[in-house]
Amino acid sequence: MDDTPICPLCQRPIPATAPQSLHHLVPRLRGGKGGPTVLLHQICHNEIHASLSETELARSFNTVEALQGHPRLAKFIAWVAKRPPDFHSKTPGTRRHRR
Repeated sequence: MDDTPICPLCQRPIPATAPQSLHHLVPRLRGGKGGPTVLLHQICHNEIHASLSETELARSFNTVEALQGHPRLAKFIAWVAKRPPDFHSKTPGTRRHRR
């Protein structure tokens, strides 16, 4: 049986060799400390934080389904889904400024 976790954002396997991290569905700084987390590819996690502010994540994008419905993230998911499971690169574009 294969115990390789699946990234809930892009639905690709997360092999042990792939950069990965836990994402707090509600940011820790917005009341999510101790709340639910999901294991993501590092590139998927980076894209979430490049696309959305902590406030936006806490208010409107605190589920995987909401994240998948965000236009920039949906475009990213379609692009990254064609890459190998252990693919990683720098996140293109500018990172959102924290408010």
